[in-house]
Amino acid sequence: MTSDPHRSEQHLESIFRVHGVTKIYPMGEVQVHALRGVDLDLYAGEFVVLLGPSGSGKSTLLNILGGLDTPSAGTVVYGDHDLSVYDDTTLTNYRREHVGFVFQFYNLIPSLTARENVALVTEIAEHPLAPDEALKLVDLGDRLDHFPSQLSGGEQQRVAIARAIAKRPDVLLCDEPTGALDITTGIIVLEAIERVNRELGTTTVVITHNAGIADMADRVFHLTDGSITQVQRNAGKKPPRDLNW
Repeated sequence: MTSDPHRSEQHLESIFRVHGVTKIYPMGEVQVHALRGVDLDLYAGEFVVLLGPSGSGKSTLLNILGGLDTPSAGTVVYGDHDLSVYDDTTLTNYRREHVGFVFQFYNLIPSLTARENVALVTEIAEHPLAPDEALKLVDLGDRLDHFPSQLSGGEQQRVAIARAIAKRPDVLLCDEPTGALDITTGIIVLEAIERVNRELGTTTVVITHNAGIADMADRVFHLTDGSITQVQRNAGKKPPRDLNW
């Protein structure tokens, strides 16, 4: 991994432009600064890791990028849309049309099969992948009619990834997607996320406290105490099976 202070990226299409983003949560008489003047650009089709310990602001930043939260100050521009001035209805439409989410816990509906869980998203998307196609993309083509209770943790997480990508989102945001998994299963899940990024060209952001995962990213943003302290670019990305866990 090498530092990237001088590299010009003007030829890349900027999909997010974040400037001066601060997030303050009132906790009684105390104000908690979750983000402190964050600046970053994210580019179309890249794979980014937000790396830092618990409490560093990773999830807050991811939630703001995904329209689940709004900044206390600063601007977040997606394409030509200023998310920082959107109301709840407009943010809901933004999430529905542009963003796929993958969380640490799978949030599948137990009474629905893998195919039916994914179909929940495709029924409201404009140009979705077929549920079967989305599940095949994460190597679950032979588990279409299995219920969550019949799937391993890693398989359930891959169903969650298939559900997230089935609406063909421009952006895939992953919050500790391997946090509840063992190493072997985590590798399989990361391979599925990497395949989506590579084959669909989906801009992908993964937050983690596991420094080994950073080696599979194009760029790594290190967060500490609500600030980006370092930005690094990998000269050559490692496949998940070659990561140093």
